[in-house]
Amino acid sequence: MKILNLAFTLFALLILAGTSSAQDWANTSRFKDENTKLAAPSSGEKRVIFMGNSITEGWINTDPDFFAGKSYVNRGISGQTTPQMLVRFRPDVINLKPAVVVILAGTNDIAGNSGPSTLEMIMDNLISMAELAKANKIKVVLSSVLPVFDYPWKPGLEPAPKIVKLNEMIKNYAQMNHIVYLDYFSSTVDERKGLKKEYSSDGVHPNLAGYRIMEPLAEAAIKKALAKK
Repeated sequence: MKILNLAFTLFALLILAGTSSAQDWANTSRFKDENTKLAAPSSGEKRVIFMGNSITEGWINTDPDFFAGKSYVNRGISGQTTPQMLVRFRPDVINLKPAVVVILAGTNDIAGNSGPSTLEMIMDNLISMAELAKANKIKVVLSSVLPVFDYPWKPGLEPAPKIVKLNEMIKNYAQMNHIVYLDYFSSTVDERKGLKKEYSSDGVHPNLAGYRIMEPLAEAAIKKALAKK
């Protein structure tokens, strides 16, 4: 009986541990303190939220000068997929009252970071984020997924053609819905439809040179979004 009771107790603890680790699946607590401390935009301020994964998170670490002195707020979380971003879209974007949100997402979905995902599922989440933003009078910039020939942490998935197709879907949706499409892909792709070696050390994440290519493209897209009625 004691052995059975011990086994049941251990089983219950394992369930509780698993539940605890899954409680904040979207990591909504990551920016909780920063969001609380961030004052509402001042009169005339055009706040811009950069929403994304490790590519967005790494941007502020690799080139902090791009964000310094501007109303740019980085809300990238490494490894995240579009469903996770959708869950945290209200606390990390809407509640911060930006004028523009720049969404860069989808590559981790293709890599299967939070489970199998079709391109249609990725688009559904991107569309939901765009619709939430527009409903809250936030201008939207939808970014292309950066090229990837192979994921170092999950090789053999052949992501390149999937990324090309997803970018076509994002661009078409943006054009049909009068949303700014930000094309990073064309300026960073190599002959294998991967990320150019000079712009990355692992074929997925930009280095400083890669971010320096992306920055003027992002600023032009933000300016275009702000000019939209």
